[in-house]
Amino acid sequence: MKYWLVSCLAAALYLLAGAIIYQRLRRGSAPAGMTKTTVIALGIMAVVLHAFVLRSTLPVHEGLNLALTNAISLVAWAMAALFLLTALYKPIANLGIVVMPATGLSVLAAWLWPGPPVILATGSPLQSLHIIMSVLAYGLLTLAVIQSLLWLAQEQQLRQRQAGTLLHAFPPLETMERLMFQLITLGFVLLTLTLVSGAMFSEQLFNKPLRFTHHVVLSLLSWLVFAVLLFGRWHFGWRGRPAVRWTLSGFALLALAYFGTKFVMEIVLGR
Repeated sequence: MKYWLVSCLAAALYLLAGAIIYQRLRRGSAPAGMTKTTVIALGIMAVVLHAFVLRSTLPVHEGLNLALTNAISLVAWAMAALFLLTALYKPIANLGIVVMPATGLSVLAAWLWPGPPVILATGSPLQSLHIIMSVLAYGLLTLAVIQSLLWLAQEQQLRQRQAGTLLHAFPPLETMERLMFQLITLGFVLLTLTLVSGAMFSEQLFNKPLRFTHHVVLSLLSWLVFAVLLFGRWHFGWRGRPAVRWTLSGFALLALAYFGTKFVMEIVLGR
């Protein structure tokens, strides 16, 4: 099957799953029963097709092609897969209203705007493990950010005493917040392992000693923000809007560390 056709099918399934979730939330209830099963089934099919797309675009003779839209598509795939897995036993199906359409759009973006290839040489199991951990960390922390934004929107509507909207069907704020911190904790652990492996095995991973580039410095700052947030949650009981602000700040630094650097290098400087 042709690459463009698989991309369109994957994107269509993602968008259809998102539309079903939207319709269910509009009626005032979260996806459950057959609706949830349908969404997960469509999501799994989309994730499988998306994996075929990545299998066609990522591997090159020298390693992996991690051009900007390819990298976004890879992280979005991990986010969607983690979302579907978590939705089987956690009440996060509402996140699909953002996750599914966003992942579908990432597939289309990678197809329509592939950009110049950016090759990351691979070959050793250590390199593969490092890449897997980093992608999973991005995916989990992206889910946490989406959760935090939906929490913020729900909390705002409760303050204004609005009812009958999409967010009225979401779980209680306490549940949303607890799930957000669970996602942050798992993402933080993987981010820590990614940074430690990158620092300890820089020469084996990248064929050069560790250097404090913009990517490294911003990643370390992001790690520090999430570390402070989790410590504040554990020691001081941080919650609510301050916790959301710390979450968004940490993710913004992490996004700048990788995607911001790639955007400047590939789009602005054309390298």
